[in-house]
Amino acid sequence: MEPFIGRTRELSVLRRALDKTGRGGRPGRALLVRGRRRVGKSRLAEEFIRQVGLPHLYYTATGQTLTSELRTFTEEARVSSLPGAAVFASEQPSSWHDALTLLARALPQDSPSIVVIDELPYLIKVDPSFEGVLQKLFDKEFSRRRVLLLLIGSDLSMMEAINTYDRPFYQRAADFVINPLTPYDVGHALGLSPAEAFDAHLVSGGLPMVCEEWPEGGSLWDYLEKAVEDPLSALIVSGERALGPELPPEAMARQVLGAIGSGQRTHANIATATADISRASMNRALQLLLEKRMITVERPLSTRPSRETRYHVTDSHLRFWIPFISTRLADIERGRSDKVLERIRQNWPSWRGMAVESLIREGLRRMDELPDGTGAIGGYWTRTNDPEIDLVGADREPIAKKITMLGSIKWLENRPFDHHDLSELIVHRSKMPGADASTPLYAVSRSGCSVQGVKHITPEELLEAWR
Repeated sequence: MEPFIGRTRELSVLRRALDKTGRGGRPGRALLVRGRRRVGKSRLAEEFIRQVGLPHLYYTATGQTLTSELRTFTEEARVSSLPGAAVFASEQPSSWHDALTLLARALPQDSPSIVVIDELPYLIKVDPSFEGVLQKLFDKEFSRRRVLLLLIGSDLSMMEAINTYDRPFYQRAADFVINPLTPYDVGHALGLSPAEAFDAHLVSGGLPMVCEEWPEGGSLWDYLEKAVEDPLSALIVSGERALGPELPPEAMARQVLGAIGSGQRTHANIATATADISRASMNRALQLLLEKRMITVERPLSTRPSRETRYHVTDSHLRFWIPFISTRLADIERGRSDKVLERIRQNWPSWRGMAVESLIREGLRRMDELPDGTGAIGGYWTRTNDPEIDLVGADREPIAKKITMLGSIKWLENRPFDHHDLSELIVHRSKMPGADASTPLYAVSRSGCSVQGVKHITPEELLEAWR
């Protein structure tokens, strides 16, 4: 088994939930575990089960027919480590009510156990009554036993909906979101410098399966040279595995996602890049991608309302995979990884400069050193990009009452934030709604700062914010 990276906090959450199964008149507990595909939800559950060593059942739905799902569930239950697993030896349940009733009989009566149902949204799509059945059996059986029920899913909108007011399982489970590994997790696990940790995170997206392939202490190019030439590496296959269950290859949403991932960030530019589909179809695709949390919308942060909108691919790994890997799979398969690497090298500085912005803003949100009253971090731009400001701190979003700071990101290998950058930032401040000459200026630079008059934030300080 591959080495397990990070997840100390998440394992602690699971252990606390397991500890609670022995308390109260209804000791059973349920967690709705959600996160993007390939983020490591299943691997986390497996590692947790391995560490605690309790009787358990791990079942993964496949999205097949009800009969097939019940057959697979029965087979998994029969060979599970639950003490009463033998009850499944002579019976083949024909409904989820029967299957879950048998499961309750198989659980230990006075000691803790764990049941994992992975890819829960598949079950609900095949059998919409599953939620109601699960609710009834949880109330009648599982809540009365010392069982921790982990319900895992990657369809974020559906997983969120399960715990809403009008759904059967409402308030019976706690929500547990599994995010990608943080830049700190990645850097700590791989023995990288802060600047290198951000590079690794931009490529891996914090996906454990990619990080597990990264050589300890290895640079970005150490990793890419080996990963790109291997058509079965996690770097190559993870993008398609993340998209496949969500968007069929022929789906129009794939075209729209590809346009956004290739740098088209405005509605007009996306329409131009997908001119072969209708505007109505493009808008439906955008809405689908937003519902699936695959893209996000960013608007200028200032004291004035704005209609300007930019779209971004949410997942950092997909943001790299779409422009550099997905369009070059044929080269990789015919052994021309050198062409792929050359293209990445040529475009890396400009691509990284754009991609790192969202990561830096998230890091700043976690820092305590920002001006008092800073409740939101974003960017500001106009239709003509005059000005275009990388970092804006404000009391609230999207329309602020007060601008608390402005900043510039210079994420270059060998050039510090200098006098020219400061002069440009000062000019932009004069054009920023809600800012004035007293608004503090910040510089986030990979390679230092050679001027006074700004608060310089280093890669080390940014990385520490994720500790």
